[in-house]
Amino acid sequence: MSDFDKDLRSIQEARDLSTSAFNAWQKWSTASQEQVDQVCAAMSAAALNASESLGRQAHLETGYGVPEHKRLKNIFAAKNVWESIKDLKTVGILDHDPEKKVYNIAWPVGVIAALTPSTNPTSTVMYKILIAVKARNGIVIAPHPSAAKCCYETAQIMAQAAEAHGAPPGLISCIKNISLQGTQELMRHKYVALILATGGTPMVRAAHSTGKPAFGVGPGNVPVYVDRSADLAKAARYIVASKAFDCSTICATEQAVVADRPIAGQLASLMQKEGAYFTNSQESDLLRKLLFHPDGSMNTATVGKPAEYLAGMAGFEIPRGTRILVTRLTKTGKEEPLSREKLTTVLGWYEEEGWEAGCERCIELIQFGGRGHSLIIHATDQKVIMAFGLEKPVFRIAVNTMGTLGAIGLTTGVKPSMTLGAGGVGGSITGDNISAHHLINVKRLAYELSAPPAEALVPGKIITGPTAQEIEKVVQTVVEEILNIRQ
Repeated sequence: MSDFDKDLRSIQEARDLSTSAFNAWQKWSTASQEQVDQVCAAMSAAALNASESLGRQAHLETGYGVPEHKRLKNIFAAKNVWESIKDLKTVGILDHDPEKKVYNIAWPVGVIAALTPSTNPTSTVMYKILIAVKARNGIVIAPHPSAAKCCYETAQIMAQAAEAHGAPPGLISCIKNISLQGTQELMRHKYVALILATGGTPMVRAAHSTGKPAFGVGPGNVPVYVDRSADLAKAARYIVASKAFDCSTICATEQAVVADRPIAGQLASLMQKEGAYFTNSQESDLLRKLLFHPDGSMNTATVGKPAEYLAGMAGFEIPRGTRILVTRLTKTGKEEPLSREKLTTVLGWYEEEGWEAGCERCIELIQFGGRGHSLIIHATDQKVIMAFGLEKPVFRIAVNTMGTLGAIGLTTGVKPSMTLGAGGVGGSITGDNISAHHLINVKRLAYELSAPPAEALVPGKIITGPTAQEIEKVVQTVVEEILNIRQ
């Protein structure tokens, strides 16, 4: 089959699935809260039951990360996400303000086009299907080409569970013949009401360029500041574990340590005990050349790879059991490639004197590649913690926890989500962790509270233009004056 045939098949499939989803959604939009919750609970259970096999499949297909960690992400998406929204009211009257006499009434958005990444494929599909269907929407998944099979399998498992418990066929689907043209057709289709895009910057830009409403969230460049007041042993253990988790494929993973200088040496030593290897200048140069192309784009062959694999690719040896590679840096920006987001087991390292200088370095990193996304801080000094919370241009500041698991809501109280908004500064429509309530439109039923002003009820003087007779009279007068002048 030629590429041309593949594109045409993908375009036609996108059209067919969009139409089927729309027809199914028209039925599903009248579902009761009980029906919605029954279907979502069944999908959650089915996804949870398949979490291990789908984690293995995602790893085999993409070559990214760690199968066991992908299983944990699947469990999070199937179980934690569902538990966070299961009691959310998404049908009928949401609430009522008796004083203002306003009723807020839930209304579904329609059909959602859901673009998913290769780094967290199956878990993102689970999460998006759950939040979409909970809000009484239809959904069509457009997976990354390198994760098409595992995403399709995930969607099929959840669709089958949904239909077995009363959801109309076609409400949940996934493009099987994936191509750029097919994904574009899906996003622009007349029956698609909203786009939910999770992935790289080009994908998010494409979603916003369609003219459709879109939740588009892209990359982060997450700094982790370690203050002199921190529990250093805990910070070291968490930072190494977080960076190594699924080989750094979650967008909220720490990308650079900013260490308060008085404790930097001790922190480095503790991290080494946890499996961190600090590269020398020559090894760091090799990593710069390996991880990034001259234009600053990442070498995709290095994404989601273990530390030993990366060292072998770069051409140097490291101790067996090394979990992450740490590179000492002094600059931030285009002149330092390793200050960029690194979707693999390489972590930057900066040392700054005091939290104010650490704050400035964190802002530099955020402005360079992670505006609006996330920041991690390890400290016990509440003054320092609150200063970071108030001053950083990001929408998730996770305190004394793993960045990977804290920002998505597994180890913190933020909303469990696999799509993290970066706000206006980051090119997103919201800074929230996207969940089911974002996929509901709210109608307002409002009663009169006060009588209108009297002037609004009394007919006012209507100002009209001149009549045809008046215009003719004015013209005749002007003509007569011109004739008089000529005589």
